[in-house]
Amino acid sequence: MNGQDWKGRIIFHVDMNSFYASVESNHDSSLVGKPLAIAGNPKERRGIVVTASYEAREYGVKTTMPVWQALKKCPNLIIRPPDFNKYRAVSAELFHFLEEYTDLVEPVSIDEGYMDVTSTFKERNVLNMAEEIQNRLYKELGLPSSIGIAPSKFLAKMASDMKKPLGITVLRKRELSQKLWPLPVEDMHGIGAKTAEKLKMLNIYTIGDLASYSSDSLKGRFGVMGQKLHERANGIDYRDVDPESAKEVKSVGSSTTMSVDIDQKQELLNVIWMLSEKVEARLKQKQVCSANFQITIRYSNRKTITRSKKLLNPLFTKEDIHTQAADLLERYWDGEAVRLLGITGLEVIPITDAYKQLDLFSYKKDIQDANLSDTISELTNKYGKHILKKGHRNNES
Repeated sequence: MNGQDWKGRIIFHVDMNSFYASVESNHDSSLVGKPLAIAGNPKERRGIVVTASYEAREYGVKTTMPVWQALKKCPNLIIRPPDFNKYRAVSAELFHFLEEYTDLVEPVSIDEGYMDVTSTFKERNVLNMAEEIQNRLYKELGLPSSIGIAPSKFLAKMASDMKKPLGITVLRKRELSQKLWPLPVEDMHGIGAKTAEKLKMLNIYTIGDLASYSSDSLKGRFGVMGQKLHERANGIDYRDVDPESAKEVKSVGSSTTMSVDIDQKQELLNVIWMLSEKVEARLKQKQVCSANFQITIRYSNRKTITRSKKLLNPLFTKEDIHTQAADLLERYWDGEAVRLLGITGLEVIPITDAYKQLDLFSYKKDIQDANLSDTISELTNKYGKHILKKGHRNNES
């Protein structure tokens, strides 16, 4: 299934499987393969299950289920409280990863997003690309995922839900009658329980029933939403994948999984430098800077730590980023072999909004450094990174 086989757009919906549970298992390898639930107030049996691993789901544990009921279904269920700071950090890694494939990435929640790969991979085999993304997400970030492939956002979302976990599903408009229309109307994205009940009162029980129902009647009953539901059921969805539709950029980073685990400090520092260059390039591309840099260290046993450091002044050059990241590595690396390293600028702000507590002796140098950095970037972008070479200062008077 090559890119040229598609006459229209190629949209991916990438959805993590049991995201919170997967993140917890990555941080604590003793949880791998065990029934696990993330729940609010787990010590109080009144807590609610936020998500559950697939091992727990086999026992009937479901999202929004009370903890007491989940324990009744699965007495050996492991329950952990949610750690949203941890999940947000991994989510940032996830979307930085997807941006390696295309700039058109639209996050829609902490663990799912759309990718428009039409122009970027017009000549690539679409299924091979999806498999590569899925395999790398699992291998490098420890995140199982399902991917829907379709000519629109709605159909891609429906496709990703059709096979979980670790599914890849293609849904074309010509396949709606076989793959989409037989599904219960409540399975349709955008239809809640109350709307489903109202539709059933009109003898609309399947998505196919909705697709064949009068559009004018649906609009008269449900307003503009009724018309939209009718269009979606017929595969009509012209919405673009819009990176700007999500909230403003809050973090910029880069991570890499080593081909072999590294336990030598200098080699890790070399990786830190490479990542600092990438983060600088992305910060400049988005015209933002950060005064809060985070390092992610994943060890060979998959134990993962994230540590950050807040600074007085925002940074955006690779030299400054490297200094901060190297300091964090020095302070928090335990000497064990490292599988993955990452650097992320948190709480980013537009460069135009950044300010510094400048003194008389530093402001001119700051301006010169910023201008020089921009000039170097322009030259390397135009002529290649080898256009500039380090020279030696002549100390002769």
